[in-house]
Amino acid sequence: MDSSKRDEIDASTNPPHHDAPLHFPAKDDLAHTKSMNEVIHNAKNATDKEHKMTLMQGIRLYPKAVAWSLLISTCICMEGYDVCLLSNFYAFPQFNKKYGEMLPDGTYQVPARWQAGLSNGANVGEIIGLFINGFVSERFGYRYTVMTCLTLIIAFTAIFFTAKDVIDLQIAEILCGIPWGVFQTLTITYASEVCPVALRGYLTTYVNFCWGLGQVIGIGVIKSQLGRTDEWAYRIPYALQWMWPVPLLIGVLLAPESPWWLVRKGRTEDAKKALLRLTSLNRETDFDADETIAMMVHTTALEEKITKGATYLDCFRGTDRRRTEIVCMVWAIQNLSGNSFSGYSTYFLEQAGLPTSTSYDFALGQYGINMAGVFGAWFLMSLGIGRRSLYLYGLCGLCTMLFILGFLGLVPHSHKDEASLATGSIMLVWAMFYQLSVGTVCYSLVAELSTRRLQIKTVVLGRNLYNVVGIICSVLTPYMLNPGEWNWRNYTGFFWAGICFCCIVYTYFRVPEPMGRSFAELDLLFEMGVSARKFSSTEVDVFDTEVDEGIVGRYEEKLEVSHQEHQLGMEKS
Repeated sequence: MDSSKRDEIDASTNPPHHDAPLHFPAKDDLAHTKSMNEVIHNAKNATDKEHKMTLMQGIRLYPKAVAWSLLISTCICMEGYDVCLLSNFYAFPQFNKKYGEMLPDGTYQVPARWQAGLSNGANVGEIIGLFINGFVSERFGYRYTVMTCLTLIIAFTAIFFTAKDVIDLQIAEILCGIPWGVFQTLTITYASEVCPVALRGYLTTYVNFCWGLGQVIGIGVIKSQLGRTDEWAYRIPYALQWMWPVPLLIGVLLAPESPWWLVRKGRTEDAKKALLRLTSLNRETDFDADETIAMMVHTTALEEKITKGATYLDCFRGTDRRRTEIVCMVWAIQNLSGNSFSGYSTYFLEQAGLPTSTSYDFALGQYGINMAGVFGAWFLMSLGIGRRSLYLYGLCGLCTMLFILGFLGLVPHSHKDEASLATGSIMLVWAMFYQLSVGTVCYSLVAELSTRRLQIKTVVLGRNLYNVVGIICSVLTPYMLNPGEWNWRNYTGFFWAGICFCCIVYTYFRVPEPMGRSFAELDLLFEMGVSARKFSSTEVDVFDTEVDEGIVGRYEEKLEVSHQEHQLGMEKS
């Protein structure tokens, strides 16, 4: 539209300024005047409807949001697949012969320093990717960021496939870690923004199911190659990484952008179109897209009032400092509760005395539990059990299992076989506790406890702490388990049990309950400084809180111009 037409529209319609009545789109798509009170009224209606919405109502109203969220979250499968390959290749004879060194007994092992180096290579790449994501996805949107990363994965996988030595593998791990780091947080934030409160806990925790799916496929592929003695035993598993990006790339190209991101960019009309693409309006429902957009505008205005900026530094200012701390610790506790230890389960069980094939059988069972545990966590959440409770009691179960693993190391050598089988069984029980609680619920907590305006950056900081802790654990764990180093075997359980107990204490005093709360309500609870133990019982009314009408006005003016351009286009046609 040229400037003369724009001026003609401006002169004829008298667009609103901050002190004039605000405008908002009506259902018949004709703009009409609405006051600030009416905008807040719409936002309140949408919030009340979300609070009353049941799980089935949410699925019936947002089936497309569910489908798109599941599609984008599936990107995590690639990381789960490769991480599974790497940690389980350490117990893979063909891989060790190609990339390892001969021990005095004639067997081959990848040295502990390279085991740590390869695992940390991926972590370093992920840290880089996470910080890049904090800037790129907020500027260019979720869809374009994901598509770019999928393209990079296609190119970097070629390095894995053609690796001649362990240095090539190290380069591939670092480079692939960059897009994996983006996926780690972007998939969670997208899921939390395209679905209502009733579905938020389920779609954000689905990310953990994708981890398990990638691991199950990875361990299955490795088991299928145990009979091979040539280089294709490990090259085929690496080549199969190419099966993920292309179909995902096509799907993400067709997906709608997050309405919340579009509102933050002032593209309110585009946000409404995206919202309509996420919902099903051919059902009997009282859903009103304008009310939902009004809720997003009101929440964004409230957060602009509470949070003065949107940089990484702002994550450590005011009430956001507490939120950043909790998100970071919730991520870190995943590793501190023994997860990095369990990641070496095949290698650990082999060192505990189980044959290689049996070790992979137990690992396959563990990764299967990783998937089933997500559905178990969904069932527990559907019973009304809060995220905080699941997280806290799950840590108690993990701590108990780790102590039992440690005590199994005291079993006399004459009962070594029985102790090895018991160790494998306890590892499966540990995996069940982990996936029913910490492993799954973590994704919901980090998505809900960060403010919308700083969510991407807050989750990036949290996941980066997870990776930093993971680097430390990846250095320590191979030395704990490697027979040529410390050779702690089962006694490693005592070390992680002690760390896990400290995590229990932190969770009790610092992690709040976000279940059933809108994003605006969580903002106010943090602003009021409510204790973590009183989050679920404290009542707040976000619509008693004043927001800057000028902030809302900026979004409304952009929406008004968008409507005028749309109306002019219809008249011309």
